[in-house]
Amino acid sequence: KAVFFDLDNTLVDTAAAGRRAIEEPPRPLQVISALQAKHHYGEAEARAVCDKVQAKLLKECHDPAKMCITDLRISHWEEAIQETIGGEANRDLAAECYYLWKTTRLQHLTLAEDTRRMLTELRKGLRLLLLTNGDRQTQREKIEACACQPYFDAIVVGGEQKEEKPAPSIFHYCCDLLGVQPAECVMVGDSLDTDIQGGLNAGLKATVWLNKAMTAPVDTSPVPHFIISSVLDLPAVLQKMEHKINAKLGTDQMASSNE
Repeated sequence: KAVFFDLDNTLVDTAAAGRRAIEEPPRPLQVISALQAKHHYGEAEARAVCDKVQAKLLKECHDPAKMCITDLRISHWEEAIQETIGGEANRDLAAECYYLWKTTRLQHLTLAEDTRRMLTELRKGLRLLLLTNGDRQTQREKIEACACQPYFDAIVVGGEQKEEKPAPSIFHYCCDLLGVQPAECVMVGDSLDTDIQGGLNAGLKATVWLNKAMTAPVDTSPVPHFIISSVLDLPAVLQKMEHKINAKLGTDQMASSNE
């Protein structure tokens, strides 16, 4: 009855948008260009700063009770600049880089046309919900930027809830919002740890792992019910599930009439 979608790197390519925000050449304002032109960094130094920030973002642990996401991310830039260049910490330059990166990344976040079409089709027969982990402000800005609100019956941001994925509570909250049971829902996402493990923890009918590289994970736990290489393969998977359910219903009916 319902499909829950992850946002980042499932429906929108956040990683690519972040990379383009750092180095896409046509815009004179990109971070690397700004560091070179306005602050006289060499290209290698500017690139090293950006690489360090990317690494920090991947390892980021954010506790909103202790620090707002903006301060934390400016600190990433500040540390990266100091680690690369040395000298005094330069908070102003770090803030300039952060806002430049963030604005450009949001401009690059788009919900592709074929994804929009797929969501529109699916919604004719199913309830759709967007379920994303992360800081409230950051995720709401992304949702706004890629204009995905019209495609969903509800949107749930982990940073606004008591617990995030993979905790069962946030999945059960989503079920309550849509008026469905966990066994009537499918979770689709690119993270084994949060999307797939969460869907399994919550007792959803099925989990669909988006594995764009289609490389086998080193650790095969948790095990998703289905694996797809593009989110556009989802309708075929849902159809397959529908056939299985109908076939089982048919078998059950035959069994009960035989009894």
